[in-house]
Amino acid sequence: MTLPEAQSGFRHFHEQLDTLKDRLMTMSERSEGLVDLAVDALLKQDKDRADAVIAGDRELDVLEVEIEQLAVSLLALQQPMARDLRFIISAIKISSDLERVGDHAVNIAQCALRLVAMHSTITPEPEIEDMARRSRQMLSDALDAFIRADGLLGREVCKSDDAVDALMNSLFRILLTHMMADARTINPSLELLLVGRNLERVADLATNIGEDAVFLAEGKQIKHRYEEYERERLTGAGSNLE
Repeated sequence: MTLPEAQSGFRHFHEQLDTLKDRLMTMSERSEGLVDLAVDALLKQDKDRADAVIAGDRELDVLEVEIEQLAVSLLALQQPMARDLRFIISAIKISSDLERVGDHAVNIAQCALRLVAMHSTITPEPEIEDMARRSRQMLSDALDAFIRADGLLGREVCKSDDAVDALMNSLFRILLTHMMADARTINPSLELLLVGRNLERVADLATNIGEDAVFLAEGKQIKHRYEEYERERLTGAGSNLE
């Protein structure tokens, strides 16, 4: 291969990487927007907004396929190394996570539709709005951390998941109290619990992306507390050698 050909191939590879990044950012924006719209539909009991979420999920499905095809093409034809390889592998996983975020937004929209149908007068708890705000911010920060290869921000996203879990526990206790006090609130309360559970899962998926950002930036796996286990294993091995 001549030098001009090598330079052209290098440029083409990085142009494709830029396209992959752009598709991921677009998919992240769309998934965040669907979560916002679904929660808005819930709070306003707006059937049209809920229907728009369900229709919008199709775009995420298409983007996931596009990202996967582009990533596989890069792996097969370019044989990337080091950070580029980690980026492409993680991009495939992240596109799957973002597609699932869209599925959870659809679940929330469907809860909103059922609440509209039952003419519920129960007011969504402020914990739901707080969970939605936090999970959406986690999604935005996680993708930002991945694109910028910012391991510190990725770790901060993972830590933020604890606050969402705490809000879910609080929501469960509040709604359980409502159901015990008035049987008429049982069905709408169960719908709101389902909404909370879906928002909790969105935060979990954002955490997955934060972990991928750490892997990209540092080459370290922190999923399932792997980093702690590996450190303990090596420390134990060192003790045995003494």
